[in-house]
Amino acid sequence: MDEAPKITIIEGPPPTFEAVHDAWLLGLTEGPEPMRVASCQVRTFNAPALVERCHRAWRNGHAIHLEFRGEDGLTRQAAIISARWTERQEGHVLFLWVQLHDDEVEVELGYDIGDPGDSLDDDTADPGFDPSH
Repeated sequence: MDEAPKITIIEGPPPTFEAVHDAWLLGLTEGPEPMRVASCQVRTFNAPALVERCHRAWRNGHAIHLEFRGEDGLTRQAAIISARWTERQEGHVLFLWVQLHDDEVEVELGYDIGDPGDSLDDDTADPGFDPSH
């Protein structure tokens, strides 16, 4: 096989990757380089065929990659380690779990501040709160 099998995203924005910390993935990501597992969802016309392409590559001992354009417009690849699909009213959705190098993972930190009408100084929010301490 001359070129590693791949699934290429031709149209649309780059996939949004979400970090995954499921225990079942730990054994799939062991290796000499630090890697992270992330998941993404991709709408497609024929998700069953794409999942079959992954299964065929793995059965034959080959890696398969997701190829996509990054935010900077450059072509990127990520090794696919798991795939499944579902059918929704708007069409097929392909769920992919991929390996990303540590330097390819962006971490977004945030917190929910709740309803803007809530008061942060409200002593009744925590029944154990004692303002004298």
